[in-house]
Amino acid sequence: MGAIIFFSFLIFMLLGIPVAVAIGLASLVVLVREGMPLTVLVQRMFAGTDTFPLIAVPFFILAGDLLAKGRVSGKLVEFADSIFGFLKGGLSVVCVLASMFFAAISGSGAATTAAVGTPLIPELKKKGYDEATSAALIAASGTIGVVIPPSVPMILYAVIADQSVAKLFLNGFLPGTLMGLILIVLAIRYAYKNNYPRGSAFSVGNVVRTFKEAIWGILTPVIILGGIFSGIFTPSEAAVIAVNYSLFVALFVYKDMKWRDIFEIVCKSAMTMAVVMFIIATSSILSWVLAYYSIPTAIANAVLSLSSNKYVIMLLITLVIVLAGVFMETASALIILTPVFLPLVTQLGVDLIHFGLIIVVGLAIGMITPPVAINLYVASTVTGLPIEKITKSIIPFMLGLLAVLLLIVYIPLFF
Repeated sequence: MGAIIFFSFLIFMLLGIPVAVAIGLASLVVLVREGMPLTVLVQRMFAGTDTFPLIAVPFFILAGDLLAKGRVSGKLVEFADSIFGFLKGGLSVVCVLASMFFAAISGSGAATTAAVGTPLIPELKKKGYDEATSAALIAASGTIGVVIPPSVPMILYAVIADQSVAKLFLNGFLPGTLMGLILIVLAIRYAYKNNYPRGSAFSVGNVVRTFKEAIWGILTPVIILGGIFSGIFTPSEAAVIAVNYSLFVALFVYKDMKWRDIFEIVCKSAMTMAVVMFIIATSSILSWVLAYYSIPTAIANAVLSLSSNKYVIMLLITLVIVLAGVFMETASALIILTPVFLPLVTQLGVDLIHFGLIIVVGLAIGMITPPVAINLYVASTVTGLPIEKITKSIIPFMLGLLAVLLLIVYIPLFF
């Protein structure tokens, strides 16, 4: 039965059918073949989306879109530049730090890449930085957007694996910080190799000024995550508060958005969310079919028969996750792979919060690995460079992030 699902899904994908539809059709093939009532299809689609924690997903997407369109990202860039711009190649460091700041607001890799790339790319180009390398660095930094909380993939994983969203968020900081650090090291290495210029001299007055201007953006993750970790509100409630706060900042503080702009942004976010929810709905059918025929258990037993070494098996799982990220969108891959691997990692004694970090970071790297590589497409759009040119420059950054992933796999960096 597993072979039927796999080959059906592969054929539908090769025919160019969208991932969400291909997932649903592969499940439908099995239901029809087994003579099961098709009402199961509708029931499982509804049950898969009828989950309270999923309420957070559309609101975090909307909050990220609202802030990405406004001046928040530019103010965060200016603040980071006032602190680290004096370093040799300091603007490269600012790229990564600004991405980490915005990651704590948006929960989206593509939004982080666009929000940071738009104000920074012209500056990098003007100061003589290699444009392809700069675009690659910003795209790689965008992967941190789904690791540092709030994170949409972490919410999806928490729902599927029945884990605490707050605990996943709490443990996302360290992997996200490690990803940022390795990118900063590589950025500084490039700066010295290519003799990039230093920025303006460090000035306490400039830091204070830019901090005051950026404080509204900096407060966003403080309010959201502080409220979650203190128990004042749930992640779902935090998402709604994030939207209200984003609207307040955009409309009344920076005044960089009009009421008529809100409708366009809401429509764009609604389309993004519709795709995500449709993937969740069809994937819930697939998950039910897999569980009904005990396919994840069979896979777990088959893998365990290959080796009894926990570290070897985890390496194989990590390889599959990374490869899935190469060919599939993050949400689709996560929703498909999580129920398949859960029985296996449970038998291995791997903590499910730890595994959540592994799968989120592994699939985040997929955002910069063609052909899907959403962050590369965003960076290409922002810079006007062909994606092939950026892809060549992304390789060192991708290898650095893979090193961080292996560190996370073999050293449980969670609380």
